[in-house]
Amino acid sequence: MHKGIVAAGHRATAAAATEILRAGGNAFDATIAGLYAACVAEPVLASPGGGGFLMAHDPDTGTNALYDFFVDTPRHKRSADEQQFFAVEVDFGPATQEFHIGLGSSATPGFIPGLFAVHEAHGRLPMADLIAPAIAAARDGVTVNAFQAYLFKIAAPIYMHERQSAAIFAPGGEPLREGDRLLNPALAEAYALLAREGKGLFCDGEVGREMVRQSRQLGGHLDARDLHDYEVVRRAPLLARHKGADLYLNPAPAASGPLIAFSLRLIESLTGDRAPDIVEIAEAMAATNAARRTYGLTPERLLDGDVIAEHLAVLMHHAEAYRGTTHISVVDAEGRAASATVSNGEGNGFLVGPFGFMLNNMLGEEDVNPHGAEGWPAGVRLASMMAPTIAMRDDGELLVLGSGGSNRIRSAIAQVLAHAVLNNKPIDQSVLAPRLHVEENHLEIEAGFSTEEEELLQERFPSNRVWPDRSMFFGGCHAVSRAANGKLAAAGDPRRAGAGLVL
Repeated sequence: MHKGIVAAGHRATAAAATEILRAGGNAFDATIAGLYAACVAEPVLASPGGGGFLMAHDPDTGTNALYDFFVDTPRHKRSADEQQFFAVEVDFGPATQEFHIGLGSSATPGFIPGLFAVHEAHGRLPMADLIAPAIAAARDGVTVNAFQAYLFKIAAPIYMHERQSAAIFAPGGEPLREGDRLLNPALAEAYALLAREGKGLFCDGEVGREMVRQSRQLGGHLDARDLHDYEVVRRAPLLARHKGADLYLNPAPAASGPLIAFSLRLIESLTGDRAPDIVEIAEAMAATNAARRTYGLTPERLLDGDVIAEHLAVLMHHAEAYRGTTHISVVDAEGRAASATVSNGEGNGFLVGPFGFMLNNMLGEEDVNPHGAEGWPAGVRLASMMAPTIAMRDDGELLVLGSGGSNRIRSAIAQVLAHAVLNNKPIDQSVLAPRLHVEENHLEIEAGFSTEEEELLQERFPSNRVWPDRSMFFGGCHAVSRAANGKLAAAGDPRRAGAGLVL
């Protein structure tokens, strides 16, 4: 009998999760272990200094819940001349992009409180057991894959900004390359302390005190009260019904869930029982952008029948940026499911003391904090496009998925769901299918569509770009499925070097 299934952003992340499943842990234990390991193997994307979301399905208790452990804005802000907040230029090859880092870019992290909250509610094994695989990975090292090597290269101005960070991520004076060994004994020690002392380590313990000291001395906003008062929020998921499936989506204030539900509602209304064509999917994505600008993110307004009808009428008439986000999906043998997406932005450029990880730079992320360095409201949970998702079909099949990719997250997940739920494609084919992304009526077209499809898309969207290859730009959707008969399938998205393991 299978013990479970995992899809994640790195083989080491998936391996940590499967190790816990083998040891008798449940899906939530495995996901927690995988997230700790992601901070070792995917450090540009995941960090104890960041935050995220976890969608939980627990058939034992009948629970479907969204755990929001994303970042909070600090309660007090320094003036512009007191805070450390500056720009670095990242070279993507064909283009450059400006990122804002420094201690003044860091919001209050929720990663550690979030993992402990999920464990307290749903975990089976001791937390120390769940941290152990990540400790071993950090001490023994993980092999850098091509995708992580690419991230280290483009993020070099951030991860080589200070000597302490460069010693880990560029030990020879150059960013780590594919095949190199990434060792992080400092993070291993921090994790060992966490296993012994518990979550208080990151609040009023040694790590928490170092965060506050560093912030106070180097121009950050965080203080001890920010860490002490941080609360994980458990929310009821946004439930959307589509083609014989219940979709559990990240609710407001997150932006993703309502927008995904709107896109799918439009597609289903437009196509009825037939499968949507690629132009209809692109049209629905463009209409979603328009509806967001007009009606905001309130589900009651966005998903109102009159609003759907208004945008459906318009459709009937028509008849490389990067963000630091990663995802893990897990289903265990008893049908428990966890879908978790986490982010550290790009990191703030400074390791937290001797502990081997960076705090986030979310206050410098325009997508997350459009208010800029000085305009953000104090003491509030920031919104996010992260969208861990669980779908339960009437025939008993369970789909668990999520993606990285900043504002492309919602379009990636909507398209995978359109293929899997509306078109009844297997989950691996749904993840591998080429993708689109629409922004301000400009269409990005991933490689893989037929010539006829490309021509139809270009005719409808004169402002477009056809990508020569598959790209991380279009997200990294790591998904698993469990059929009613117990058959398991995993799909790690190759766009972001994902790994899928069945055991």
